[in-house]
Amino acid sequence: MSRQRDRAGLMLVSLALALLLSVLPMPAGLAPLRPFWPALVLAYWLLETPHRAGLGLAFALGIAADLVSGSLLGEQALRLCILAFIVLRFRARLRFFPLWQQALALFALMLNDRVVVLMVRGFTDEGMPALSFWLSPVVGMLLWPWVFLLLDDLRLKLRPREG
Repeated sequence: MSRQRDRAGLMLVSLALALLLSVLPMPAGLAPLRPFWPALVLAYWLLETPHRAGLGLAFALGIAADLVSGSLLGEQALRLCILAFIVLRFRARLRFFPLWQQALALFALMLNDRVVVLMVRGFTDEGMPALSFWLSPVVGMLLWPWVFLLLDDLRLKLRPREG
C-alpha cells in the first residue's frame, strides 16, 4: 500500500514540478522555446496510468496552471482537456510506439494545442503571435523522450517487487 501511495505522490509531485517549470522566469529571447510542461507530464501519466489520470485531472491541472500563470481562467484547462481526450482515445496505439514515434505524436498534439491557443486568442481579440510561437511544439517533441524516460524510471523504481 505504501508503494501505491508513493506512485500517486510521484504523479502529484511531477505535475507540481511541471507547473513550476511553466512559470519559472526565462530570458525574453528564450521564452518562445518554453514547452508546455503540464501537457508533457500529463501525457506521460495518461499513457502509463489512465486509471489515475483522466479528463478530471487534466481539467484540475489546467485550472491550477491558469491560476499560477495568470492566464485567462479556463484556457489551459481547455487545452489540457483536449490533449487528454486525444491521448486517451489513441492510448492503445501511442503506448506501444517507439519513443521517436511517440515524440512525433506529441509534436502533432502540441501543434493542435497551438491552434487551440490561436482560437482562444481570436475570441479574446488578441493579436496574432510572432512566428516564434510555433517553436514550443518542436522543443516539446525533443524533450519528450527524456521526460518519458525520467518519469518511467522513477515510476518503475516505486513498483512493488514480486517474489
